[in-house]
Amino acid sequence: MGEMTSFQLGVVGALFLSVASSVSIVICNKALMSNLGFPFATTLTSWHLMVTYCTLHVALKFNFFENKPIDMKTVMLFGILNGVSIGFLNLSLGFNSIGFYQMTKLAIIPFTVLLETLFLKKQFSKNIKFALFILLIGVGIASITDLQLNFVGTILSLLAIVTTCVGQILTNTIQKRLNISSTQLLYQSAPFQAAILFVTGPVVDQFLTKQNVFAYKYSPIVVGFIVLSCLIAVSVNFSTFLVIGKTSPVTYQVLGHLKTCLVLGFGYTLLHDPFTSRNIIGILVAIVGMGLYSYFCVNETKRKQVGDMAQVKERDTTAPLLTGKNGQVKENNSIV
Repeated sequence: MGEMTSFQLGVVGALFLSVASSVSIVICNKALMSNLGFPFATTLTSWHLMVTYCTLHVALKFNFFENKPIDMKTVMLFGILNGVSIGFLNLSLGFNSIGFYQMTKLAIIPFTVLLETLFLKKQFSKNIKFALFILLIGVGIASITDLQLNFVGTILSLLAIVTTCVGQILTNTIQKRLNISSTQLLYQSAPFQAAILFVTGPVVDQFLTKQNVFAYKYSPIVVGFIVLSCLIAVSVNFSTFLVIGKTSPVTYQVLGHLKTCLVLGFGYTLLHDPFTSRNIIGILVAIVGMGLYSYFCVNETKRKQVGDMAQVKERDTTAPLLTGKNGQVKENNSIV
């Protein structure tokens, strides 16, 4: 009884940490870039990754996970792609409102489905397609009426969607092919992502903002928000693995819908982002689509598991066992 209560408390704590950290980092970064005038999103991302890698290295020393070496070429290519995608996501946050940024993240899933259908020949059921159709309607309603929609922000969002989709597909492929966990992959690739963004970040930021990150006058409050953002980034990564480990990836997806609602709500109340009735309707429709997507995925997974169990049971019944001398069990391999 005590162990069950302890486990339940651990799950609740993991869910709370995931929600709190995810909402906090979006609000913190938005305040840092928009309100405090620190527009260097790509450089900030490199600092996030460096702090995350250092934290994972400490966790490795304390045997929280086991390190597994990966082919250097694979890690480097993976790090470049993911570094670029993370940079685009942060730039999208800096150039768009929180609402449009969240819609960009929601749109990643249907684009991933599209790429998998075209290039990996993966099949999706009608229910899944219907759910994604509802999601796209919501994204369209919310994005078209977003008062902070701009050309640069839209281009950055599209680039973020494409690179993130390809990165997620490769993440799944690499983990299956090399039989490694997401934590091991993150630990191996984080230094390359951080190094790439640390070198290219200031150049990209100066090109986009016409400002130099090294010439920026860092006030105590800006430094404080940067440190806070890096610490929250570690918490976001840690809580992601914690939630998936204690529950399931599907639960983490469902939890993401709650994060979206909270982020949009805080963005409106704290940062005074423009919010209209059409924004609200579009976001609600998109969240309904995401909910249906998760629901249908759970049902199809259960049906697949039942089908697999039935096949295993059928194979067992087609190979009857005979008892031989001295109670030994022999398989009936005779041909009729």
